[in-house]
Amino acid sequence: MALRDADETRRDGKKVFVKTYGCQMNVYDSQRMSDALAADGYAPTDRIEEADLVLLNTCHIREKAAEKVYSELGRIRQLKHERSLLGRETVVGVAGCVAQAEGREILRRAPAVDLVIGPQTYHRLPAVVKRALGGEKIVETDYAIEDKFEHLPAPQKKVVRSRGVTAFLTVQEGCDKFCTFCVVPYTRGSEVSRPVAQILAEAEQLADAGVRELTLLGQNVNAWHGEGAVNGGASREWGLGELLFRLAEIPGLARLRYTTSHPRDMDDALIAAHRDLPALMPYLHLPVQSGSDRILKAMNRRHTGDDYRRLIDRIRTARPDIAMSGDFIVGFPGETDADFDDTMRLIRDVTYAQAFSFKYSPRPGTPGAELGDQVPENVKNERLQALQALLLEQQRGFAASLIGKTMDVLLEKPGREPGQRVGRSPWLQPVIVDEKAGEIGDIVRVRITEAGSNSLFSEAVF
Repeated sequence: MALRDADETRRDGKKVFVKTYGCQMNVYDSQRMSDALAADGYAPTDRIEEADLVLLNTCHIREKAAEKVYSELGRIRQLKHERSLLGRETVVGVAGCVAQAEGREILRRAPAVDLVIGPQTYHRLPAVVKRALGGEKIVETDYAIEDKFEHLPAPQKKVVRSRGVTAFLTVQEGCDKFCTFCVVPYTRGSEVSRPVAQILAEAEQLADAGVRELTLLGQNVNAWHGEGAVNGGASREWGLGELLFRLAEIPGLARLRYTTSHPRDMDDALIAAHRDLPALMPYLHLPVQSGSDRILKAMNRRHTGDDYRRLIDRIRTARPDIAMSGDFIVGFPGETDADFDDTMRLIRDVTYAQAFSFKYSPRPGTPGAELGDQVPENVKNERLQALQALLLEQQRGFAASLIGKTMDVLLEKPGREPGQRVGRSPWLQPVIVDEKAGEIGDIVRVRITEAGSNSLFSEAVF
C-alpha cells in the first residue's frame, strides 16, 4: 500500500476503491454502490492508494469474518495517514453484513473508519459520504423504511458492458428460516421480495447493454413471491417459476440461473420451469447441509435427508441432465460418527457436480453458538477432509463424463493463452475455446476434448 509521488498518482475527479468479501449478493451490492457513487462523481479504481473513498463490503458468514475486516482496516489506517501527509483526504467506509452486526463497535475499534452502512441502507451511501466529508462519524444500520432499489440509479450502459456478458440481479433479500447456524436473518433481516416490474426493468437494462446470461440472487431466492400485473390487468403474487418464464422473453437474454435455494421452497412451478424453459440452465445449487435427520433438526432445516432425496428425484425426472451443487457443514454441535456417515451416504446417493463444504464455526448471536457438545477441532478436520475427497471425486467424475459430448458455450472473456477464449458450459464450468469459434457474447457449439482440474477443453463444432 506504499504511496507513489502525489503528482504521479493524482487524477482528475474522485475515485472509489471497493473490496468485496463473500457471496454473489455482495458482488451485486458492490456494483450497485458503485453505480450510486458514479452518479455523485466517483470513478472506480483498482488501486487503493489512488482512492478518495475506500469501501469494504463485508460478509459475516465465515469464521473470524469481523477480525479479518479489522485486520484490513489496520492497513488502511496507515494508508489514510500517508495520504493525509500529502494533503489528500480519504474517507473509509465499512458496508455489508459485518457493518450490520458490529455497528458502532467498528468505529470504536477502528478510528480510521468514517462511516458504517448496512446492506439495507446502501442506497443512502452518497449522502452519507457527504456527511462524512463534513467531519461526521456515521452509522447507518437501521432497516430502511423505503425501498432501496427504487432509490438506486440505473447503471450506465458502458459500465454494464465493462462488467461483461453475464450479470447478477438481486430479486430477494433476507431469510425467515432461522437455521440455527446462520447469521443472515440477523444481518439481512426478514424475507423481502422485489416487485415484478422493478426486476423486469433492471433485467431489460442489462440485456440492452449486452448481458446474455442473468443469475437471479437471493439469500433464499426460491422463496421469492413478488407482486406483478398479469397481461396489464390486476396485480397478484408471482412465484419464481413464473418470473423465469417472463425473463426468458426479454430479447438478448439467452441464459438464466438462480441461487441460493432452500429445499422447502422448491415448488412444482419451479420444477416445471426446469423441465419446460430452455433458457434455464440445467444446474441447481440446493444446499442440504447434513444428511443426518438428527442434525438437520438441530439446525432447524425443517426437512429430512429422505425429503431431500425425494426432491432431487422429482427435479431429475423433470430435467434428467441437471447437475446438482450443494453446501455441507461438518462438525455441527453434537454430530457423531453415525451422523457424519449419514451425510456421506446422502452425498453418494445424490452425486454432486460441485459443492461447498465447511467446518462449523459458531456465529455470535445465533442459537447454534449457545449449544453444548461442540465437536473437537481435530475431528472436524478429519471429517471435512473425508467429505471433500468424496465431493472432489464426484466433481471430477462429472467433468470426465462430458468428454466427447457437444454443448453450447457462452463466450465470456479472453483466455490466459493467446488465441483462447473462456466460456461457460450449461453446468457453469469454465470451457477453453479457440478464439476463432466466435466473439465474446456469442454462444457457440463445441465438443469437449479434455477435462482439466478446473476447466474443460474443447474444439469448435462448425
